[in-house]
Amino acid sequence: MTNLTSLPKQGTQSQIRIPATYMRGGTSKGVFFSLSDLPLEAQVAGEARDKLLMRVIGSPDPYAKQIDGMGGATSSTSKTVIVSKSGKADHDVDYLFGQVSIDKPFVDWSGNCGNLSAAVGPFAIHAGLIPTDRIPENGIVKVRVWQVNIEKTIEIHVPIVNGFVQETGEFELDGVTFPAAEIQVDFLDPADGDGSMFPTGNLVDDLEVPEVGTFNATMINAGIPTIFIDAEALGYIGTELQGDINSDEGALARFERIRAYGALKMGLISHLEEAETRQHTPKVAFVSKPKAYLTSSGKTVTENNADVLVRALSMGKLHHAMMGTAAVAIASAASVPGTLVNLAAGGGSKESVTFGHPSGTLKVGAQATKAEHGWVVEKVMMSRSARIMMEGFVRVPSNVFE
Repeated sequence: MTNLTSLPKQGTQSQIRIPATYMRGGTSKGVFFSLSDLPLEAQVAGEARDKLLMRVIGSPDPYAKQIDGMGGATSSTSKTVIVSKSGKADHDVDYLFGQVSIDKPFVDWSGNCGNLSAAVGPFAIHAGLIPTDRIPENGIVKVRVWQVNIEKTIEIHVPIVNGFVQETGEFELDGVTFPAAEIQVDFLDPADGDGSMFPTGNLVDDLEVPEVGTFNATMINAGIPTIFIDAEALGYIGTELQGDINSDEGALARFERIRAYGALKMGLISHLEEAETRQHTPKVAFVSKPKAYLTSSGKTVTENNADVLVRALSMGKLHHAMMGTAAVAIASAASVPGTLVNLAAGGGSKESVTFGHPSGTLKVGAQATKAEHGWVVEKVMMSRSARIMMEGFVRVPSNVFE
């Protein structure tokens, strides 16, 4: 792609255009950029980059619709990705994820998007960031990715047919309407590299939330920091769909308060007020033993279809399916005997778990071992799909950096 890094003066051109690709990855979609294609001002982290990405997506929008941007007015569709050749040994590309707030003026860089991770491999190949001699006529390309936000390695296994990325196929993913080609995504050593997978040192804690209550909670930092609570303790049965939660402003406020106090207990923030500008992490999820329910598309999930039911909130709303990084947290917690997720799934040791979410079910594998300093998850594996929906240029007003 042509590198358009010069910013025209206001009056000579009312908008600048930037090479971009609009992709779906798993149950999310976002705008992908090669780092070298961004204007020079946005090639480094800081205010200019944030302003550009917010304007691309259409934020901040007090109407919460993102009509004047590429965002889809949900946490799953208000996303941006920047990819570049990696300078880290044994890695192909660096992947930086920005979760754009819908109605507030900030980009949250505190975590990864597991769903869009599946699209990074195909994007890297399409963008010419993978040497052509690595790409077979038919077979699988393993793209080794350095996830910059969380400083972790992800391996993306991209199928190739006739020398091109295979995007269509028969793999069905609950939460995505149409089938596509299956992409295996491996999250290596997904726990927090700077501390314990369980930041409090406990598998279950008492989480005291003033004006809300005290809850048993499993707080884990694997994939993404996540707070798990029993559904019954919150007054739910575990089969709730988006409409049951997102239409209840009181419930959303309680979840946000739980999230803020959980972030404080996990050591993610120093002061409660910091949670307001750290909306992407941690996540809050509630779990229950399996039971039958109808998904958002009307499909029946029986008691035997899942080991455990999980509902998770993202950016203040119940997610329509499951965040990929939260799926990593679910699998990691389920693999450790004694966590709330493990107990809801029947207890004991597990190498995989199938969980029910509002759109259906998902099976995720995890390899966990107990080391001298605590539990360690070596790898979490899941299948996703991805495809390019549009490529070309995005346009933003030329005064975007002012």
